[in-house]
Amino acid sequence: MTPANVLLLTLNYAPEPVGIGPYSAGLAEALAERGHRVQVIAGKPYYPQWRVYPAFAGGGWQHGEEQGVAITRCPHYVPAQPGGLKRILHLASFALTALPIALRAALRGKAQRPQVVMVIAPALLSVMTGWLAARLAGARLWIHVQDFEVEAALATGLLGEQGLPARLARWLEGWVLRRGDRVTTISPQMCAKLRDKGVAAERVREVRNWADARFAADPDGARAIRAEWGLGDRVVALYSGNIARKQGIEILVEAARLLRDRQDISFVICGEGPNRAELERLAAGLDNIQLHDLQPAERMGAMLTMADLHLLPQIPGAADLVLPSKLTNMLASARPVVATADPGTGLFNEVDGCGTLTAPGDAAALAAAIAALAADPARRAAFGAAARQRAEERWMKDAIIDRVEVGIAELTA
Repeated sequence: MTPANVLLLTLNYAPEPVGIGPYSAGLAEALAERGHRVQVIAGKPYYPQWRVYPAFAGGGWQHGEEQGVAITRCPHYVPAQPGGLKRILHLASFALTALPIALRAALRGKAQRPQVVMVIAPALLSVMTGWLAARLAGARLWIHVQDFEVEAALATGLLGEQGLPARLARWLEGWVLRRGDRVTTISPQMCAKLRDKGVAAERVREVRNWADARFAADPDGARAIRAEWGLGDRVVALYSGNIARKQGIEILVEAARLLRDRQDISFVICGEGPNRAELERLAAGLDNIQLHDLQPAERMGAMLTMADLHLLPQIPGAADLVLPSKLTNMLASARPVVATADPGTGLFNEVDGCGTLTAPGDAAALAAAIAALAADPARRAAFGAAARQRAEERWMKDAIIDRVEVGIAELTA
């Protein structure tokens, strides 16, 4: 296809190891490899620790090239404890510091100015920065929704569900999303939610996240981790990722407490985030649960292989607001998933047939599901094979990037 000029605005970007960052970077790099001219405006990396990484701390804007992609990293406010107002200020600060860079890109000569401005949400507020740049450049605006941040804030209690602020936030979210010439998201249920928010059906498309090819199976590394952490031949139930409100990870500690007499099962939680200290407090005194820092990318293949089953909790009401990006690599690892989700939700449909599902918030049901899988190696193997097949059918990167290229061609035709 004809190469296009693409301007990508995204708060999260590599080297952030989890969440949106790896997918924003993977998308930009893949498009650049296919000949498109890609410029990225990103925040300074801070996630999931909620601290700007030391290599990027201090100073103002940082310009450079990474993996063939021109990138400007913008300074922005990062609260140590991201609450409601602080989180809004965090998102707004990136939208403001990205604005001069986006406008400069929009006002370049015709050969260099963007033809497509793509904004990754969160941060939804930066869509307005992208919209202004697109209008100035005569470009098309593409909004890609990784999760519905307003409804997630309501579901997790960061923003009260009733009252003027909630009504205003919902109205603003729908109004902003309707600015997009193309609006994509990562699951069929989330596409339906876009339409419910008033986005015209012909503008809505599904563009999934993908399994990371770097995280290939590593049996030797898995044995080394088991030895390092004293796991022996116990069945390992693993959670790896962000530790924050919308995950509801506290239920894993409750399940571990209910299974504390099962010496054949070990819970392993690897992650960082604003709720890490509280999780450590809750897990104190339990010898069947280990907490570790988030592991580097070069150990993730071994980590995923080390697990006998993966844990994917979510709080009630969040299942169709975000489809956790970690699910892609869980399925690709050929291990069963134990998730908390209600029937009919996107998460339930993705995991169904590849693991066990229990009701959100029901620690006893979750513990029973883990115990049942721990006692049944044949069932774990069958679920694992189904998970790998599903990853190959739905979550392969080349096919997903193909969809993005088709979208770019449609918008620039």
